[in-house]
Amino acid sequence: MTDTLLRPAPPAALTHEERSALIDSVRRLLADRCTEGDVRRIIDSDSGHDPALWRALVDLGIAGLTVPEAHGGAGLGATELELVMEEAGAVLLPAPLVSAAIAATLVPDLDGLATGERIAAVAFTGRHGWTGRDTVTVAGGRVTGTARFVADAAIADTILVAADEGVFAVEVADARITPLPVFDRTRRMADVAIDAPARQVADAGVIAKARDIGVVALAGEQAGGARRMLEMTVAYARDRHQFGRAIGSFQAIKHMAADLLLESESATSAARDAARQLADGSTTADAAVALAAFACADAFVRVAKDGIQMHGGIAFTWDHPAHLYLRRARSGAQLFGDSDRWRDRYLAALEAQA
Repeated sequence: MTDTLLRPAPPAALTHEERSALIDSVRRLLADRCTEGDVRRIIDSDSGHDPALWRALVDLGIAGLTVPEAHGGAGLGATELELVMEEAGAVLLPAPLVSAAIAATLVPDLDGLATGERIAAVAFTGRHGWTGRDTVTVAGGRVTGTARFVADAAIADTILVAADEGVFAVEVADARITPLPVFDRTRRMADVAIDAPARQVADAGVIAKARDIGVVALAGEQAGGARRMLEMTVAYARDRHQFGRAIGSFQAIKHMAADLLLESESATSAARDAARQLADGSTTADAAVALAAFACADAFVRVAKDGIQMHGGIAFTWDHPAHLYLRRARSGAQLFGDSDRWRDRYLAALEAQA
């Protein structure tokens, strides 16, 4: 392990204008390269991954957004990551950005990470695991066992195993990766069976921070997805007429839309506050991250579910994008543990602050 891993440089700080310029660049790129048609094309492919889109994200500096500048990345922090993920979530970007952010925190000097030449998937195991179903052990100089439901493993070059004993890097050639059938094809999952030499690349102490970075990135994605789903629903309510009136003028639809606006805005506030506290090293960051984890997940599910209801029958067809947002909402709500688990963490963090 390098000295850089033990004492990483603080992330760079952007001005408000620089941050706005970054988000505008991301939004323009995604509007051009990640339309609904592009998303459908990518998710219908065998890998669910578009190397050309990934290269465009790399060229813009998004793949290495939180990789320190000393290792070729942009050196930015949780605040910028969350804002970028809002844009990614709004278009259902099928790219391994959450995995990239976690990997950059675990092993910032991993060769090829900042340049996008290496994609790293992260398997949280042991007490750091989310499902309780992994059987990965580190003993006798080897990593052995199976990590379940590892996001982006099928397109990865390296598997980073976050275990009780530390973080270990396993090349995909030393693992057996079994893609899983998924409800949400914009985020592929796989089981990873490993029997390889234990090459430790970081201490276990960095895993909690990497987990929090991943949660904040996912929360930003969920907030962005909820906002876009709300926008689509409101636009439909304005355009769809029944009995000579726009359905958005009906009281029941107005009340539902108001509730969903509250859910969407609350999710955005929770995600951005968690990112800010994490970037600032706040003593209350644990509670803010846990709050964002369940609040953003629940908000996205509700906005997507009720938005489909407000659309009526059209939203149940394959041709309408609403169901894609519901699928992303449902899968994200389980990615790092369900909302009940995060509510327990939130209460524990509040008790620790008292």
